[in-house]
Amino acid sequence: MCKKIHVYLSSNRLFMKKVAVYGYYRPEKSFTYLLLLLDILLKKEYQIVFQKDFYNKLLRHQTKLSEGTEYLLDSYPKFDTFSSYEDLSDEIEVMFTYGGDGTILRAVTFIRDKNIPVFGINAGRLGFLATVPKELLEKYLYEFFDGNYSLSSRNLVAVHAHPNTGVLNGLNFALNELVVNRKNTTAMISIDAYLDNEYLSTYWADGLIISTPTGSTAYSLSCGGPIVMPESENFIINPIAPHNLTVRPLIIPNNFKIRLKVDSREPEYLISLDSRVYSMPLETELEVSLANFKIQLVQFEDNTFIKTLQKKLFWGKDERN
Repeated sequence: MCKKIHVYLSSNRLFMKKVAVYGYYRPEKSFTYLLLLLDILLKKEYQIVFQKDFYNKLLRHQTKLSEGTEYLLDSYPKFDTFSSYEDLSDEIEVMFTYGGDGTILRAVTFIRDKNIPVFGINAGRLGFLATVPKELLEKYLYEFFDGNYSLSSRNLVAVHAHPNTGVLNGLNFALNELVVNRKNTTAMISIDAYLDNEYLSTYWADGLIISTPTGSTAYSLSCGGPIVMPESENFIINPIAPHNLTVRPLIIPNNFKIRLKVDSREPEYLISLDSRVYSMPLETELEVSLANFKIQLVQFEDNTFIKTLQKKLFWGKDERN
C-alpha cells in the first residue's frame, strides 16, 4: 500500500503537509538538482523543513548569479530546520535524502520509529538504497505525486551492551549492519557467538558482521556474504578474514537473539552501526536482535531491487553476447 499525501484546503488553495530534506553529499557539485527539488516542492505547495547542518552547508556553498551579487537561494523563503530526532515533526509525510546510500543511513538516525518514508535521490556513486538518479529527479517526483510508487519495508538490527556503558546513547540500531572489529592491534580477536543462548562458534578473525538483508549488498557482500532479498526476515552472520577456512557466512531467522563475547589483546574493541563507530570495554557483552521498528523506502516499478542488481552489479549482462 502506498502512503498517500494528506491534503486540506487553506484559503481556497490546496495545501499539503510538511516534507523534510536531508543531504550529506557536497551540494556545490550538483546545486542545480537541489534547486529543481525545491522548485517542484514549492510549486506543489509543500512545507519544506531542512536538516539544519545541511541547510547551513547549502547557504555556505551557494553560488552567486552571473550578474550582480544576488545569491541563488535569495529568492526562496527561509526554511524551517530540524537538528535531531526529537525536533523532527511527526507531521512529516516523506523525507527526501540527497546524496547516496550513506546519506540514507544517516537519515535513519533522525527518523527512527516515526515511520516517515524515505525518497532517496542518488547524487553519489552506487545507489542500492538511493535509487532515484538526480538526472531523472523531475520524472520520479511526478511519479510520486501521482501515487505510482510502493513502500519497501526494511528491518533493522539492534544491539544492547551488558553492562550498559551508555556509549550508544540511544543510537543502538543499524539499517545495514553491526560490525564487531579489533582495535589498536593487527592481531586477530576471538568472538564467541551464541544463538538464543546455544553456543554457535568461536570466530577467530579480524571481526564479525551481523547484517540485515538490506546490508547484504554492503560490507557483508565485500566479505563474501550472500545477497539476500531486502524484505526477507533474516540476519547474515559473516566473519571478516576468518583464520579457520571452514567458517562460512550463515543466514539465520531474525527472531534469534545473538549474544557475542569478545576476547582481544587490547582492553577495548570496536563496534560500528552503519557509519557510526564506538569503543567498547573488553568485558562488555553484546546482545543483538531485531529492532522494534522498520524503515520505509519509496520504490518505483523500474527501480526495484532486482532491477538495481541488474543495473549496479550487471546481472544478466555478458560482453560475449
